[in-house]
Amino acid sequence: MIELNNGIIKVVRSLWSKKGRDDEGLWVAEGTKCVRDTWHAFQCRWLIATRAWYDQCGVAEYYDKIVFATKSQMGRISQFNTASDVIAVYEHPHRVVNRERVASSLSIVLDNVQDPGNLGTIVRLADWYGIANVFASKATVDVFNHKVVQATMGAIARVPVHYCDLEQLFDEFPDLPVYGTVLDGDNIYQAELGQRGFIVMGNEGQGITPKVRERLTHRLLIPAAPHPGKASESLNVGVATAITISEFMRKVLG
Repeated sequence: MIELNNGIIKVVRSLWSKKGRDDEGLWVAEGTKCVRDTWHAFQCRWLIATRAWYDQCGVAEYYDKIVFATKSQMGRISQFNTASDVIAVYEHPHRVVNRERVASSLSIVLDNVQDPGNLGTIVRLADWYGIANVFASKATVDVFNHKVVQATMGAIARVPVHYCDLEQLFDEFPDLPVYGTVLDGDNIYQAELGQRGFIVMGNEGQGITPKVRERLTHRLLIPAAPHPGKASESLNVGVATAITISEFMRKVLG
């Protein structure tokens, strides 16, 4: 057991920002479900919890990581409006890209997606549909942002998000098709879709950036239904990703 002290409190509070997470090499999962969904997949530095939570939910193998805290102390380090009874502090994972898996399957590529809820939803979709890798531009929101972590509903433990230069990524896999959703694309419901390649989804307001758009080999459109008035200008990127992946799977799986 470790004693809670001001040093630990300072470190945990620093993890509220991306700079703090990068500097410390740490991130947090908060709440019983989120912690239980992730503690088997990451190296735990501290498991900060009330004694009541540990008596009910704790496991012996984590006793050397436990830091007991009062409700008041949990409130000082929680990122929720109402503090939870447990916070796990994890080390950043070192994940290696399986190149053979990438070359033989579908991967999602995110071009400057900014909303934490959207990224969390997309990671969860990848987990649901068995997509092993998500690649993201360096301007995409941090996957270890606590709102992203919560939105993944545990999928962060199973689907890695690799931050990289997207053009360099495409250069590393020159034989893979690059699909992207654009307003001047071909109807996705009529297009031929393959079992491998990159599926690019763009920024919420600007779509796919011009340099990445130039690299698309297949331009796809999710068409709006005939509408008596004016349809919405665009779809939420999380929704668009769900529709796009679902159509790939429908055609691939038959």
